[in-house]
Amino acid sequence: MASESLDKIRLTSAVPNHVAIIMDGNGRWAKQKGLPRQVGHREGMKSVRETIEGAIEAGIKILTLFAFSTENWNRPRKEVASLISLLRHYSRKERDSLKRQGVEVHVLGEIERFDDSTQEAVDLIVKGTKGGRTLRLNLMISYGGREEILRSVKVLAERVDQGGLAVDDIDEEALRQTLLTGNMPDPDLLIRTSGEYRISNFMLWQIAYAELHITPVLWPDFTRDHLFEAVLDYQRRDRRFGLIETS
Repeated sequence: MASESLDKIRLTSAVPNHVAIIMDGNGRWAKQKGLPRQVGHREGMKSVRETIEGAIEAGIKILTLFAFSTENWNRPRKEVASLISLLRHYSRKERDSLKRQGVEVHVLGEIERFDDSTQEAVDLIVKGTKGGRTLRLNLMISYGGREEILRSVKVLAERVDQGGLAVDDIDEEALRQTLLTGNMPDPDLLIRTSGEYRISNFMLWQIAYAELHITPVLWPDFTRDHLFEAVLDYQRRDRRFGLIETS
């Protein structure tokens, strides 16, 4: 199945350069199996590994994963602690493997909200994979789209206040450069698992023209085959960016 889908993907050059994924369904997966939510999160880490390897095989250059939102801090303390522990475990366990695969990890979000041990683990995976040229992996952690835009507005307001920027010079490009993703292209394809039709405060500015692919598959069951299906779906789209075809 994977080989067949890959062959189809490679028949066209329209492979999405940047794919973003809202990884949803860990809790429901665990509930369906009568297991604690923490088990669902742990199983979801296997899907992260599977998706990274699939992205490399498909020729995707940037993969952005929504790993921990600002709203997640409001979950029960035990679940938050489990998620943070998984982040530390992933950072330490996967660093060498990601480096061998040529994956360069970037962690974007309010990292300062985490404890010192977690920040240290994140710093290790970022520094330990620096220079990877096969795939850029963005882990969005303690991240929210509204918070990101608000942060950018404050940065621009401060520049105006200090006289380094005129109000009339504030345009889309000026704001884009202040975003956490300012040094990379916007996502071409946004995938959401678990069948939910929500953006969930994720990359609100960046996904303005992203193609959306909603799959009912819960995240712990998501495989590279499902990623390939999403890419094939993307390749069938006619991307016009708000324009119309000329006859």
